[in-house]
Amino acid sequence: MPLLLTRLTWTLFALSLGILFWNPDPEWMQGTLVQVDGLTRIMAVVTTFFSGIIQSFSRRYMAGAKRINAFFGRLFALTFVVTLITASNHLVLFVGAWTAMGWLLADLIGHVRGWPQARAAARYARWHFLGGSALVAIALGLLGMQSGSWTISGVLAAVPTLPSSVVAVSALLLVVAAMVQSALVPFHRWLLSSMTAPTPVSGFMHAGLVNAGGVLLARFAPIAFEFSPIMLLIVAVGGVSALLGQAWMLVRTDVKGQLGSSTVAQMGFMVLQCGLGLIPAAITHLILHGFYKAYLFLATGSAVAHKTPKKKSAAGSSVLSSIVALASAIGGGVLFAVVAGKSLTALDSGSLLTVFVVLSVLHATRSVVQRASLPSSVRLWAVPGLLLSSIGLYAVVYNGVSALLAPLPMAVLHTSITPLHWGIAALFVIAYVVTEQGWHKRSTRLYVALLNTAQPASNTLLHNRDQYNAY
Repeated sequence: MPLLLTRLTWTLFALSLGILFWNPDPEWMQGTLVQVDGLTRIMAVVTTFFSGIIQSFSRRYMAGAKRINAFFGRLFALTFVVTLITASNHLVLFVGAWTAMGWLLADLIGHVRGWPQARAAARYARWHFLGGSALVAIALGLLGMQSGSWTISGVLAAVPTLPSSVVAVSALLLVVAAMVQSALVPFHRWLLSSMTAPTPVSGFMHAGLVNAGGVLLARFAPIAFEFSPIMLLIVAVGGVSALLGQAWMLVRTDVKGQLGSSTVAQMGFMVLQCGLGLIPAAITHLILHGFYKAYLFLATGSAVAHKTPKKKSAAGSSVLSSIVALASAIGGGVLFAVVAGKSLTALDSGSLLTVFVVLSVLHATRSVVQRASLPSSVRLWAVPGLLLSSIGLYAVVYNGVSALLAPLPMAVLHTSITPLHWGIAALFVIAYVVTEQGWHKRSTRLYVALLNTAQPASNTLLHNRDQYNAY
């Protein structure tokens, strides 16, 4: 069974890859039940690729485990359901697939049946997913009844004619459902409590399934983008989750806990990009984060703490490192703006995204060039060159995703910048300064507050090593 389902998944990946590059656009691609558009084609390739990697890894990792056939059966079913979500055009089919996704994921979180903490984590996650599914069902039910159409394409086309109150309520329900699925604050604890899941499940979950919140916002963008206050709300919850998730990662000591907190931060940034109207940027972030996080989870077994005494560097070299890091950050921002077609002068959502790119490159460059174990030539020249090449690759992927999503309604909506947007950007800058200066390590009150808010549900925690070794 594991070998059969793994090969079948790779076959689906090959078919998805063929559809991605060869689009004959037959009649069935825009049917009542399913629609195969740019978003479907992208997510089908991403989902089947990650699932193929996870299942190939699991054939060795889960060898000898109990209920291994059930494990692979649910993993394959989850792959199919997630792909179906992106292809669904009928509202009932979409809600059914969304509910099945949450149920299957919760079941995989509690795969080890004899482990009390795993059962508790599965129950905790299942209640969150059922609540999110109920919100999606209510929102789409309202839209379907008011529009008289039970297809997603029909509902989106009818949005301008629907009562504003119905659209506003539905948009809020969909935003909250996306927050639940992507584990944004205050719904983050289900994700931080899911570490009882087998590592392959964690890899698949963090690489793809929590991204479904962004896919939901992308699919129903014309509804979520109908009102500027709702877009500001999306920016606010995304920005807060990104900042808190990054802060939680700094205080967690366990590897999977750090990765879980990082996922909260990354999902927050993805949703923030949706709130800026930059759906292609959010989907690009989703894809690249998936590759990054899947690798990190599958490599957790080989993670080893390695500390070396810090070497004092001369003041001149420290100043030179700062200059190189700053120049790399500015160069990375300019390179991204040019390749991705963003304006360097217009104050819109695209320029704000460029600011975030500059901060990311600055943080990454300083983190690497300050490592004393690397030769100075590598630290000062090769590393910035590599990071700038990565920014170029990101921009190329972004352009490709933008081209595939271009036919979608409101794929890109350049929003005007408000004081709230500048406030979020200022918080990101402050967070960067705090991290660089290490102020979070000096304040006991801040450390304890972050540690307490990042705690999983108490009944999912292990109290001693024997509880883990028993299963």
